[in-house]
Amino acid sequence: GSLLLAVRFYSLPRAAPLIPSTALGVLLLVLSSLLAYAGIQRSLRNASLFLSLCLTISVFWCGYGVVFILGGQGVLNDTGDFRNALVPGLVTFTLALLIIAVVGFLCREVILAMIASAVSLASAHEVAMLYSTAFGSSAVACNYMIVCLVGGYFALGRILYFLTKEKIALPGTDLAKKKTHEQIQSTSGSMNHFAATGLILNMLSASVFGCRLLGVTGKLFIGQVPWLWAAGIYQIGICILSYRAMDVLMATFFGFASILKFAGGYCLLYPIWQPGEPSFPTPFLVVFSILFAILALFLTLKSPVDGLYLLFYVAYCIALACRPKGFFEGGPQGVDVAIFVASALMTLIHLYNVKANAKIPTGKDAVKALLARSSFLKLREGADLHAPYLGYSKYADAEVLGYACSVLASFAITMTGDPQAPLATVVIPWVVVGGGILKLLSGSVAFARGKTLESSAFILYAVMWIIWGLTRYGGLYGTTRSFHAAVGIIAFMLFNGFIVFCTLFLNIAWFFYSLTFLLIAVSFLLDAIHALPAGYDIAATLIFGLVSFYCFLSALFNSIFEGSCLPMGRPIVHLSGVGGGMTKCLHLPARKASSVKRIADILKNGGTCGIPTDTVYVLVAACNRPDAVKKAHESKRQAQDRPMSLWISSLKQLEPAKHLFTPLLWDFMEAAWPSPISLVVPRGEWVDFLGMKDSAKYVGTPQSIAIRIPDCSVTTHLIDLVGPIVVTSANPTGEADTTHHNQVYAKLGDKVDAVLCDGPSPENIASTVVDCTKIDSGNIGFFRVGIIPKSQVKLTLFLLPFS
Repeated sequence: GSLLLAVRFYSLPRAAPLIPSTALGVLLLVLSSLLAYAGIQRSLRNASLFLSLCLTISVFWCGYGVVFILGGQGVLNDTGDFRNALVPGLVTFTLALLIIAVVGFLCREVILAMIASAVSLASAHEVAMLYSTAFGSSAVACNYMIVCLVGGYFALGRILYFLTKEKIALPGTDLAKKKTHEQIQSTSGSMNHFAATGLILNMLSASVFGCRLLGVTGKLFIGQVPWLWAAGIYQIGICILSYRAMDVLMATFFGFASILKFAGGYCLLYPIWQPGEPSFPTPFLVVFSILFAILALFLTLKSPVDGLYLLFYVAYCIALACRPKGFFEGGPQGVDVAIFVASALMTLIHLYNVKANAKIPTGKDAVKALLARSSFLKLREGADLHAPYLGYSKYADAEVLGYACSVLASFAITMTGDPQAPLATVVIPWVVVGGGILKLLSGSVAFARGKTLESSAFILYAVMWIIWGLTRYGGLYGTTRSFHAAVGIIAFMLFNGFIVFCTLFLNIAWFFYSLTFLLIAVSFLLDAIHALPAGYDIAATLIFGLVSFYCFLSALFNSIFEGSCLPMGRPIVHLSGVGGGMTKCLHLPARKASSVKRIADILKNGGTCGIPTDTVYVLVAACNRPDAVKKAHESKRQAQDRPMSLWISSLKQLEPAKHLFTPLLWDFMEAAWPSPISLVVPRGEWVDFLGMKDSAKYVGTPQSIAIRIPDCSVTTHLIDLVGPIVVTSANPTGEADTTHHNQVYAKLGDKVDAVLCDGPSPENIASTVVDCTKIDSGNIGFFRVGIIPKSQVKLTLFLLPFS
């Protein structure tokens, strides 16, 4: 990318640049997406400065590329337009990359710091070049050539690092050697590596309007939309990644901030459709400022500096509400300047605190110590803070954002708008982006956390907000009404009626949440058939907004504090059976020794449990509990051609019966285990040495039994506590294997007493089952070829001395 820009600026004095503007813009867009991918992939290994540098340059080239495309297509008519379009972004990334460079030099990440400083200097020289012809383009090109050289050195170092299997690493290119400090922070769950990039995006949007106030740019127009919408799109991405980092509050804030960026871009695009400037709905912006204020209050409990930073956005929403023309007025633009400065300082604090051993104080420990003295409020902390009840998820709960978007969308549509000029009132960004796109995001995250009903409701409501927002406030509705619109709304109402019915079994708050949305759907229907009573739509949206606001507060309280200060309520209707009543199946984390002990106690007392293994999840029972083995057998409706198998933790458990096995079979068992290989051996008196008693009739066939030692420390430790166990797959006979702990209860229900949770299975394929009944004659067969191929099993047998 830097090479392309270097060629562009070296050839700028020519009559026609070597690379046309449109082609350069498209190439920069492609490269920006690759940079974003590289940064996000590396973020999984805690290389925070590399992540921030990649994402920052990615969003820079994304907006930069679109501006070049607009210039190439003739949208930017003259040099003044090109300057007004480019300067806000160049100013932002000059400062942002300078901050990254400073932190890089301070933390001895010299290569990354050199790249950041060179791009920063290139941007600064380009700004100077745009305002004065005395500054030539060669200085810009020279800086980009420095980036090319340093980047080539870095790439060479990484290639050598991988080709030599980490034996050769050029100085400054080994990202792994300095990550210990960051890993310690990341394991505590308190560090969001993506926050710095989100703050830089706030700088970018604030720069567009702040430069206009300060006179740096001459006007606000379409050429600055690429910066705003690039910031908005990336901000939604940062919101998702913040949920990945288990940071609910900052993820919600970034979601809120993305709405403002899309709204700003919408306002700059408005003159394309109609002359003049759009107006802002005052009541909605007051509600938005209240949501920001509440979020700031809760964020202060985690980090006072971050909470104070959010107050700038409270002031911003109030300033927008006070001025009818919003972003075009001096008051909001003045707050933009303050946000730009505050975002730069916060970026420095976040980047430095992630990388350095010495910290810039943010007041976090003081608030934690203060709350520790309170008997009423206690902060939620620990590794299980964001763990779902049933399931495994890489994301924190996004319900706070989902409820907040419902509040925003409901209060936004209280504005009726002008049917002759529907676009003149800025409503579409709040309804479509807030109520639609961000609500889809919340529904997707809820689905990833195993909340099927909540995710279905969020996604359904998001689609409804998008369709109704574009139809009513996008000029598609007009003054006429259509029968087809009424039919579509009725279909939505039927879906929502089913959700209302299901929420009877969830909790009271969700019941009222879904029921009041039905009132809004009714208002849409009445409007479509010209039968809407005066004031009904306003009343319905206000009621839904207030219910959503309560759910928003409840979700915030429950995500920050222990206990339920604002409860969601109990189910209105209780069911017995699967998923109902108070006797839900225990789900215990496998990483805790206490959990394994509890599972062992349940097995000893005659229970059946789902546990993780070196392949897929299985259902187990203790060998010495015939009642439990019978229960497992009946719960599976075990097919005769797929009998239950026997697992032990060590061959020492079979030592007393070693004389009952042939030497070749014994040596083969020693060589093959522990592994995902089940050996079918002849049934004999050795079974009695394992204390199976009456359980033996449910295991194997009358002629043989499958036995295995799993290559899984959790499973073998459990067997050490319980003794030999009887095993079968944790799914009804004939169905696919169970590869996640939340599928165990979903497939078997109350037939399983507890589940040991270890997330997704390491493999999606079951074990290999080998027929060893005729091994002494030199023959082995295969009942099932699983994760271990035939060739490996035969090689193991061939290498035995007796074979």
